[in-house]
Amino acid sequence: MAFHIRDVETDALVRELAARRKVGLTEAVKMAVSNELQREQEAVPLKSPIAALRAEVLKRPSTGLEADKAFFDDLSGDP
Repeated sequence: MAFHIRDVETDALVRELAARRKVGLTEAVKMAVSNELQREQEAVPLKSPIAALRAEVLKRPSTGLEADKAFFDDLSGDP
C-alpha cells in the first residue's frame, strides 16, 4: 500500500503541509485527502441556490408591464 510521489511540486506541497501541521508525511497526505473529500461531499451544487432564488422570484405576481428597453439601456450607459 505504498505511494511513490514522483511529482516535485506535489512532494513540496505535502512536505510544506506536514511541516506546518507538525505531522509526518503520511498524516499530511491523509489530512489533505480527507479534507478534500469532505469539502466535495459538503459542496452545494450551484443549481440548488439558483432554483431557490428562481422560485422566490416566481412567487411575485406579474405586473403585466413590459420592460422599457431604452430606460434600462440608459441606466447601464448603453447608447
